[in-house]
Amino acid sequence: MKRIVTLGIAIGLFTSTIASADTFLRYGEVEGWKVFIDQDKKSCLIEAVDDSENVVQMGLTEDRGVGYVGVFTKAKTDIKRGDTEAVAVLLGDNLYIGEATGMKGNITKGYSGGYVLSDDPQFAEDIAKQKVMVVFPEKEFAFTVDLTGTYKAMEMARKCNEEQLS
Repeated sequence: MKRIVTLGIAIGLFTSTIASADTFLRYGEVEGWKVFIDQDKKSCLIEAVDDSENVVQMGLTEDRGVGYVGVFTKAKTDIKRGDTEAVAVLLGDNLYIGEATGMKGNITKGYSGGYVLSDDPQFAEDIAKQKVMVVFPEKEFAFTVDLTGTYKAMEMARKCNEEQLS
């Protein structure tokens, strides 16, 4: 049976860069995922790049109360910065319904994409344990994201985050 959960909404401005900017320090790598320290926010994020140069990032918002998952591509898109659209995310048997926010221009040149925010612990657990995430945007075609290795990468990021608080 599929469980439908609404993805949480956070208040505030989320700004990201593909983790190559000067504010990001390489922390480690595990199972194809790189872990970075965001020196400005004193938090950590994970990032993977596939063979087509699509980028997946996951981390915590600045207050650490909400997690985010962002997917970015060099492919041509109609995504505009700050625009929102409905999105459904399928992780195993759980379907999460929420809103994706577009990003373009404030991330690495040539990339566009979007992110979702969630404060649901089950969403984070599903991200860690599932191998594939299927994303159903409101306006574009569905796509899949390979989640292989996220469990170990998220564990490394948790350790990294704890160290930033010390």
